[in-house]
Amino acid sequence: MSGPQSRDVTGDGVLPCSAMTRYAALLRGVSPMNCKMDALTRAFTAAGFSDVATVLSSGNVVFTTSSQSTSEIGAMADKAMAEHLGRTFETTYRTIDELQWLLDRDPLAGFDVPEGSKRVVSFLYEPVDPALAETLPVTVDDATIWQAAGTEALVSYLPRPGDPAFMRLIEKTFGKNVTTRTWDTVTKIVARSSKHGA
Repeated sequence: MSGPQSRDVTGDGVLPCSAMTRYAALLRGVSPMNCKMDALTRAFTAAGFSDVATVLSSGNVVFTTSSQSTSEIGAMADKAMAEHLGRTFETTYRTIDELQWLLDRDPLAGFDVPEGSKRVVSFLYEPVDPALAETLPVTVDDATIWQAAGTEALVSYLPRPGDPAFMRLIEKTFGKNVTTRTWDTVTKIVARSSKHGA
């Protein structure tokens, strides 16, 4: 599912691309109660990134950098968050091109997703076990993991007040070390990046 140049947050590979690259940082466990977006913007700017902007209040940061190593980017961001926020958050990184590639493919369109469902992407910190991927799709309480490949999993769920069934299913299947965003949020991240950066 990941693009031909995709790699997860633990990768050290160099991505063949232009000198300056637009990235999205997807932080896990962020809310307005534990992190202000203006402070997060300042932290990423202090890390040496440019054209920094946040998207929504759930810990999404878009920025430009000349670094092509997600390990290096993560170390820079963690150091700045520790200094300016007094803490760090588990974070996964994707280039904006990777997210755009995912949106353009719209892989959930190939599945019989129930009408009214929310579409979700879970970004994994390690590539999914192929044996696990072969057991999909799996459905529990109107939440379905349709497909997982590389470091992304495609999920849908029918919203229920106060019932995070889809998160229980995701964590039961992949563990808690995942970062999850709705399809709408990913779309907004890409749109915000295009408006704010070159």
